[in-house]
Amino acid sequence: MSTTQHLNSPIGTETRSRGRWLALGVLVLAVLLVAVDATVLGLATPALSEDLKPSGTQLLWIGDIYSFVIAGLLVSMGSLGDRIGRKKLLLTGAAAFGAVSVLNAYATSPEMMIVARALLGVAGATLMPSTLALIRNIFHDPKERSLAIGIWGATASAGAAVGPVVGGALLQHFWWGSVFLINLPVMIALVVVGIKLLPESKNPVAGPWDLVSVGLSLVGVISVVYAVKEVATHGVTWEVAATATLGVGALYAFVRRQFVLPSPLLDMRLFKHRGFSGAVLADLLTVFGLSGLVFFLSQFLQLVQGRDPLEAGLAELPAAIGAVVTGLIAGRYARRYSVRTIVAGGLGAIGLALAVLTLIHKESGYPLLGAALLVVGLGAGFSFTVTADVILSSVPKEQAGSASAVSETAYELGAALGIALLGSIVTGVYQSFTAPASVAGPVADAAHESLGGAVEAAKALDPHTAQVMVGAAQDAFVDGLRLASGVGAAVLLATAVAAWFLLKGQRLQEGLEH
Repeated sequence: MSTTQHLNSPIGTETRSRGRWLALGVLVLAVLLVAVDATVLGLATPALSEDLKPSGTQLLWIGDIYSFVIAGLLVSMGSLGDRIGRKKLLLTGAAAFGAVSVLNAYATSPEMMIVARALLGVAGATLMPSTLALIRNIFHDPKERSLAIGIWGATASAGAAVGPVVGGALLQHFWWGSVFLINLPVMIALVVVGIKLLPESKNPVAGPWDLVSVGLSLVGVISVVYAVKEVATHGVTWEVAATATLGVGALYAFVRRQFVLPSPLLDMRLFKHRGFSGAVLADLLTVFGLSGLVFFLSQFLQLVQGRDPLEAGLAELPAAIGAVVTGLIAGRYARRYSVRTIVAGGLGAIGLALAVLTLIHKESGYPLLGAALLVVGLGAGFSFTVTADVILSSVPKEQAGSASAVSETAYELGAALGIALLGSIVTGVYQSFTAPASVAGPVADAAHESLGGAVEAAKALDPHTAQVMVGAAQDAFVDGLRLASGVGAAVLLATAVAAWFLLKGQRLQEGLEH
């Protein structure tokens, strides 16, 4: 009997098969790589900038284009997997991800790097929805599926945290392109093993893939995310307003089109399910509240407390450890108590941990920070795992790709909004600091641009003046971080309350599916 037949065989055989757990091992490889790749570039940016010498605008595009393209294509790729087969899309995307990683590693100009990062985003958009959709179709027992989703989520959390550690270790011994080449052996293993172990699944009555909807989705999401980031960085301009208007208009047209298509790219009726909508909203707002903190916490550890990149990466590990631990047991506890208790409790714990971070200062000891990060991870492991389970369980198996893509899009939009809006709070407070009277002109301008700019600009000053200016800049940055943590805490606590009501009566499935 083939692996595909075995995995899709009658329930009695399926529950005894170990093949599905081996298949899960293949799927988490893909999740691990995408999660690592999302965080590893930040550490390589200084070395990359020195080698390729991009302009400031080009450097922003190198950093942003990957997430822009992923966010814009997730829904389209999830729907494509439902149509042509999730295994086929996953393995094709994995092969492309490995090949394009080589192109990233050996880019010789900023323009080439931007194109390579965009192509990596296209490949990455095929992976996350496909992995969750395949889990929905491989694991017929809801309790086993909850554990599988927990492992999937724990791997994503661990990957995001391991990224800076792996990146820091590589950059201490190799050139910046090495952070991309680590993708290659993992993707080769994924494709070779996945061909044998993964079952194929798709929606047999999905209909054609509507390219107009694909275009509207891509233009809408990218335009909105770009506009939000630009507002945070440069304020409201007529170009940003025009981009935001284009994005909102495209998304409105996308939604209207889905209601009239006989085979929509995304079935909007999914949102009529209160559990589905509540889980998606909880994910978006949770990532919103967390992302700004995570983004600026790395700068706090390195530029305020003076840790090197590897040490800073290790300092953030408690969050991943907490997420792994609770992710593996979240489904069991959601059945013992209730979905809304676990999700709301997890979100409340994150909110309280963020509230504690409003007390940090430059000399804060690591125990306070490490404890807060551990609680953040514990809460995230509970809430994200259960909401992912709710989202997948709320839809027919045939639509698992589309549902997974909606979940992933919520993550990407939440991250973009969080970094942009909470980032604007940190930046606004930071830029109000007062430089020494003797510091003026380009040096003062560079110092007020960012904390990294202040540290760099200080090298041109005498030691005493440099120390005074950097100290003032660090104090202002910490003030901004505290305020952003407070806003994040308020968002998370409000989301916990909303989840308590939106997920009322929601339960995870108990028995085997037939």
